[in-house]
Amino acid sequence: MAMGNQTDKHQQQDVEINKTLGHIKNKILVMSGKGGVGKSSVAAYLSVALAKRGFKVGLMDVDLHGPSIPRLLGLKGSIQPGAEHGKALPVDYLPNMQVISIEPLMGEDNKDMATIWRGPLKIGVIRQFISDIEWKDLDYLIIDAPPGTGDEPLTVAQTIPDARALIVTTPQEISLADVRKSINFCRQVNMEILGLVENMSGLTCPHCGKMIELFKTKGGMLTAKNEGLRLLGTLPFEPQVVQNGDIGNMDLLDKDEFSISREFNKIVDEIVSLPPLKQDFIDTTQQEKEFPVRQKGSDHVKTVVIPVSAGKLSSHFGHCEEFAFVETENGKITGTEMRTPPAHEPGVLPRWLYEQGADVLIVGGMGEQAQQLLRENEIEVIIGAPMDPPESLVNQYFEGTLITGDNACNH
Repeated sequence: MAMGNQTDKHQQQDVEINKTLGHIKNKILVMSGKGGVGKSSVAAYLSVALAKRGFKVGLMDVDLHGPSIPRLLGLKGSIQPGAEHGKALPVDYLPNMQVISIEPLMGEDNKDMATIWRGPLKIGVIRQFISDIEWKDLDYLIIDAPPGTGDEPLTVAQTIPDARALIVTTPQEISLADVRKSINFCRQVNMEILGLVENMSGLTCPHCGKMIELFKTKGGMLTAKNEGLRLLGTLPFEPQVVQNGDIGNMDLLDKDEFSISREFNKIVDEIVSLPPLKQDFIDTTQQEKEFPVRQKGSDHVKTVVIPVSAGKLSSHFGHCEEFAFVETENGKITGTEMRTPPAHEPGVLPRWLYEQGADVLIVGGMGEQAQQLLRENEIEVIIGAPMDPPESLVNQYFEGTLITGDNACNH
């Protein structure tokens, strides 16, 4: 019974997450391969810059072990429960900018306490930040993730499938090596990369005016070129940023005498000009729900379909590289064909799978609407399968040994 209650709670949280994401047009995950490259400063300045241009902005600090957003902003507020819906309210920083971080939740007396949490607890907190916080309608949600490719950015990728990544680096090779890992992470989880920001690219000598290459230069440009990505901009090292960060002052963007302010506003221009992604949580139309009539085959012949990335089951069926169509007869595999899916838009993949002759679909995660569409058209859907090769999953399915877990999808 306890397991059933936990599942019900998880499903209810999925519903709340869907509602929350429906109020947010653009989601940007600011990430870096290593610490100390100015990732949180970029996230904070980006949020403030967007808000000052009139956009409605939310800033979510999911760096649970080293939250620095409240201090960068000089934020002293605490989270208060919402009056209307029983949810918590983020801190208002500007009239059109809200902020949430673990630090205010810990209370004023515990800011310097170490946060010692294992993965499942961290995942739960991030999901709560999305589902249990009363966010307003937002043009942008900026998410400040901890460095690396661990639980926090992975949870964001799984919970917010239309989030896009902005990767921050310094020009030195040790930072760029870690950035390449972040790039590969995004590609593995099918997260679009907005581009790279090269931070601390040089320091102007206050005495002679010459540029001092503290961490080399052009590393971000070369990495972006080699990886086929957009270099959004290069930011010089500016001591004033350090001073402002220590006192929680964000007015640097208004001072054109600083080259970093001019360069940062160019980055914001680039981001604002990018079109928003089509969002997976948009309701499918009635036309998309009307599937054509299909002639069913015999009961002993089945086509089992598995979404595949890198030769194994992909955790989310809508973001996979290809689908394995495994033909079976009397529970035995007779052949496997890999097929490339159409572009992932609401209602398209369920219809395509139906038209391709799928009888059984084995996935790690799938949205409720897609499940409903497929099951209404007599396609068996199995959720929460392990990331095994497709033929192994099909054999497990027919042998009755396939073990499934939680739905890896939240929309």
